[in-house]
Amino acid sequence: MKRIAMTGAAGRVGTLLRPLLRAHFGHVSLIDLQEPTGLGDNETFVRADLTKLDETKAALKDIDGVVHLAGIASGTDMNAILHANVLGTYNLYEAARINKVERVVYASSNHATGFYPRGEIISPLDPMRPDSPYGLSKCWGELVAGLYYDTSGIRSLSIRIGNAGTYPNSERSIAIWISARDLAQLVRIGLTHPLIAATVVYGVSDTDEKWWDNDLARRLGYQPEDRPRDHARIEQGAEGPVALAFQGGGFCEINHDGTIRMRNAEGLAKSLEATE
Repeated sequence: MKRIAMTGAAGRVGTLLRPLLRAHFGHVSLIDLQEPTGLGDNETFVRADLTKLDETKAALKDIDGVVHLAGIASGTDMNAILHANVLGTYNLYEAARINKVERVVYASSNHATGFYPRGEIISPLDPMRPDSPYGLSKCWGELVAGLYYDTSGIRSLSIRIGNAGTYPNSERSIAIWISARDLAQLVRIGLTHPLIAATVVYGVSDTDEKWWDNDLARRLGYQPEDRPRDHARIEQGAEGPVALAFQGGGFCEINHDGTIRMRNAEGLAKSLEATE
């Protein structure tokens, strides 16, 4: 993997990852609408709008692998989400197919499963439960990754990123935070590991709060180096009852009527057995 591209390179996560990735790859093409600052010797900037397939195709010419970070992290603006996250991700994979790109690391999100209760440990094998239009768009992206593996052999690692801020700023973010160097490690695994297919893992550092079974990531070689609580600076106040009930936190409150509902397939099965 000599030439990689990073979409959304001027964004917060891209800015954190760039110095940790450019040392491992021969060339990094930074794709964004806004030019990033401080380009390294092996970095170049490509201005491209991912909602335009022709621009996306041109941006991925002669690229071996892509780190796809571009998108909108808003939970509510569905028109913007459809434009950037849904169409942009589809175009990214279509351009990758046309250019015979071998790998994509897709920045998914914990919000793809945000409506699981905080007391329940889940794995990437559990069904998606998006907590917002944003989370729904990340489910779409993971499904697009699967489609393009099945049809074109593009290998993808979808990383359901917890919280990738510079430090954890709430009790919830302590449970799900991932440091830049731990995220960079997962990205490198996604770009190089021979057994990646259409694979999903969680992006979280060595947290004491076990919301996610991330055994698959560890079997792929992931060894997180940072502990969230060691880096925490609590700034946010108390969460509401809906946010506290679910892993997605405040995103779960979007258009929520306030009634907390739990889905439990095992409990439903037992109830049905009792009525038979």
